[in-house]
Amino acid sequence: MAHRWTNTLTQQDITPYSAFLNRRQVMAGLAAGAGLAGVAGTAQAAESALEPNTLEDISQYNNYYEFGTGKNDPAANAHMLTTAPWTVTIAGMVDRPGDYSMASIMKAMTIEERIYRFRCVEAWSMVIPWNGFELADLLTMAGVQSGARYVAFETAFRPDEMPGVRYPVLDWPYVEGLRLDEAMNPLTIMATGIYGKPIPNQNGAPMRLVVPWKYGFKSIKSIVRITLTDSEPPTSWNKANPREYGFYSNVNPEVSHPRWSQSSERAIGGGLFAKRQPTLMFNGYEQEVAQLYEGMDLKAQF
Repeated sequence: MAHRWTNTLTQQDITPYSAFLNRRQVMAGLAAGAGLAGVAGTAQAAESALEPNTLEDISQYNNYYEFGTGKNDPAANAHMLTTAPWTVTIAGMVDRPGDYSMASIMKAMTIEERIYRFRCVEAWSMVIPWNGFELADLLTMAGVQSGARYVAFETAFRPDEMPGVRYPVLDWPYVEGLRLDEAMNPLTIMATGIYGKPIPNQNGAPMRLVVPWKYGFKSIKSIVRITLTDSEPPTSWNKANPREYGFYSNVNPEVSHPRWSQSSERAIGGGLFAKRQPTLMFNGYEQEVAQLYEGMDLKAQF
């Protein structure tokens, strides 16, 4: 498939592997940055190399509410998730619905590396080298029907393996959605690896969505179901709090979260007192995706 995007990031821009899995600095940076706006900087600064974290950080600190809301819970509990064999059901408005094994998907897809910026709604960021394939290729394999307008996603729901789902933190299972044109954009990938290694369980094994111009919670983990539909699907955080989390959730420095500014961010790996840097429109992918939202009020349709 011919790719229509230009990658300006290099190996020097990648968030170190240790820093990628670490989250200890996140909430401190969030508290310090609430209401902060107008920080000077450039895109080059936003992609600068970051200071690595420790092995302890890598193994002990992460976010995945299905395994608990504490930052150490996923690392402690995610080993319980059985990731092989794994099946993804593709249903709805497709020509070839069915249960697709991960083995058959991997055999059919071409795996490549994509170095992307990653921006969390909590106002921290990183640069990650994903390994995966374009979502468009998977949807094309299933045969998208002409009336389809949206793609819905669902995370595994396994109470015996996911202790966090015993609590009503969200309406389980976790669900997400994209417009079809967003899903078919060449930037949108299904990631199966990070840093040339399989994705750890606590980070979405064996396959997760990555949409780099949207806030990280849109990139749903451990996907078991994909449904093509003609109507906008429900999404977990929007159902939980529609005032704070819109369906689109595009990275937009001009639209603040009700409890903090989105105009700046702190790069994970830069240390607790690292200087904040300006957030880029669409997380730096404006040239590639802005046309998807022409004519929309991005403050109302956030």
